[in-house]
Amino acid sequence: MKKSLLITLASVPLLMSQPLIAEQLYDRDNWANMAADNRAHEVGDIVTVVIFESASATNRVGTRSGKDTSLNGNFGAGGIDESLSFGIGSTYRGIGETERSDRFAASMAAHIVEVLPNGDFIIEGAQYMLVNGEHRDIEVRGQIRPIDISPDNTVISTRLANAEINYDGEGFATRSAKPGLLNRIFSFLGL
Repeated sequence: MKKSLLITLASVPLLMSQPLIAEQLYDRDNWANMAADNRAHEVGDIVTVVIFESASATNRVGTRSGKDTSLNGNFGAGGIDESLSFGIGSTYRGIGETERSDRFAASMAAHIVEVLPNGDFIIEGAQYMLVNGEHRDIEVRGQIRPIDISPDNTVISTRLANAEINYDGEGFATRSAKPGLLNRIFSFLGL
């Protein structure tokens, strides 16, 4: 026990000769501040937008009408007995139905372009991809509240006010999915 105390007491003058400075313990460039808030908060900062949009609509219209008209008459004079019957009828039934379902999921980066007086952010971003000869372009713009940015610096698209999300593409598959010229002409003519 005396030996360990002597070693400790012997090291005190050595420690005292080296001044301890707080900068040696903490270097801003090399130490990650664990309590830092890494969420976007000023113009130029980047936020990840998680786009998940789903919409479906169904519209059904039905019309039914009918009309029957009949005219009957008899004529009799002496030994002549004639009867006349005439009828007109029409029936119409029309049904129209439209059903549409859309889903879109993506994740992309956007940057803050403006801080509004109330503290909200205007963000915008674009992503341009070329996949197997198909061009895919995603653009997003909208207004977000700082409170809607999660701790991992992401915001979901349903939290964007005045959201503008554009998804467009061009290539062989896109061209093949469009109707041909004759189909478009017949559709225009209502045939």
